[in-house]
Amino acid sequence: MFKLMPFLLIVITMFTASCQSIKAEQKKKSESPKSEQADVAENKKVAEFKLDNGMKILVKEDHRSPIVTSQIWYRVGSSYEPAGLTGISHMLEHMMFKGTNKFPSGLARKIIAENGGRENAFTSRDHTVYYQDIEKSRLEICFELEADRMVNLTLDDKEFQKERLVVLEERRMRTEDNPNAKLYERFNAVAFLSNGYANPVIGWQHDIEGYTIDDLKQWYQDWYTPHNATLVVVGDVKAADVFQLAQKHFGPIKGRSVKQSKKSVEVQPLGRKDLQVKAKAQLPIIIAGYAVPSFSTAEDDLEPYALTVLAGVMDAGAGSRFTSRLVRGKELAAWTGVGYNSLARLDSQFSIWSSPAHGVDIEDLKAAINGEINDLQQTLISEEELNRVKAQVMASAIYELDSVSAQAREIGELETLGLGWEFVDEYYQRFKQVTAEQVQAVAQKYLVEDRLTFAQLIPEKGDAQQAVGDKK
Repeated sequence: MFKLMPFLLIVITMFTASCQSIKAEQKKKSESPKSEQADVAENKKVAEFKLDNGMKILVKEDHRSPIVTSQIWYRVGSSYEPAGLTGISHMLEHMMFKGTNKFPSGLARKIIAENGGRENAFTSRDHTVYYQDIEKSRLEICFELEADRMVNLTLDDKEFQKERLVVLEERRMRTEDNPNAKLYERFNAVAFLSNGYANPVIGWQHDIEGYTIDDLKQWYQDWYTPHNATLVVVGDVKAADVFQLAQKHFGPIKGRSVKQSKKSVEVQPLGRKDLQVKAKAQLPIIIAGYAVPSFSTAEDDLEPYALTVLAGVMDAGAGSRFTSRLVRGKELAAWTGVGYNSLARLDSQFSIWSSPAHGVDIEDLKAAINGEINDLQQTLISEEELNRVKAQVMASAIYELDSVSAQAREIGELETLGLGWEFVDEYYQRFKQVTAEQVQAVAQKYLVEDRLTFAQLIPEKGDAQQAVGDKK
């Protein structure tokens, strides 16, 4: 199913939720750290603060429940990694839970749990994030733990060797033994020729096996610094109090700049690319991916909005074209899905996934999908359908509003990508203004053969039955 782009959650949150605004005052450095270098406009829904060491603090007050989420966003992920070190951001994420001298391995998690909270982390192509959800009066505990491991992480080689086996097992379970994931991994390796999205976030197996503890130490030194981090806090807090706690725990950390990472530019496609992946599976799966821009790379900033609506027309809810026509109507597809990440740091892919219904020839399914694409290229969608899709997307955002974690995640993602959390105000207005002509234009421009990477999973039969009389 078409997945709502993450920042829409914040769009609706900021549009519907009322938050107390905080007025910023220009004060000298010698004054109270509570307001030092704060950049908080009177009508902003998110309060901003920047420490002397370069760390940015973003706070959104949400007083509906006595809880708070604290998230540290580092601007580094798999798309930053050089050849031979794929997956090292994810490997370091695992090692960040192995403790410091002050809080040895396992103690930080125990402390969070004893205070009624939970913690975890995730690595993506463009960022690495550590977070805690906890009762509001315990927020300082989270700050103390995160500030400590930002600079004092103990990277022990014996612990690393054990954790490497954990990551290799994670890769085996999530990718090697999962035909869908295996197909997607190989699809990306072919679809992206010259940017870091060609590599899996978890890394290639031979690279994971080749890491050294010194590789981890260098990656930690290169990227884990206040200057490369954004702290996002959302919940039942006062922004001024959060600023004061951040100054107390993160302020003393010495700032240092990170090495400049140039964005790799995806080369222009010159024709269709095809690949097949053989794996044990019940049904074939196809991915038709088209090279498209993201908000970060688009020359025409209207196009990502139109591509988002186009994805929704195809696969947003039970009334979408693919579900109503291919799954229920013609009964050609067992399922369909459409994906488009407009928030990518680099160029993206507009991908169509499907698997044929039982007894349906794969060629008939492919022809039907192409027929739906041709229809979108040749005929304008109606105003009724356009409005339905917009309403469907916005309704999905409203549904998720209750989560302070989701709100923080959207703020952190926008800020880490360089778009800025304020981008949601612009997005909300421009998303509503997308026209049928703009949707047709991006379908005609991007959903074409020369921009296509087509991947197909070929199911393999299981082990052949043993012949009668063979020795066991």
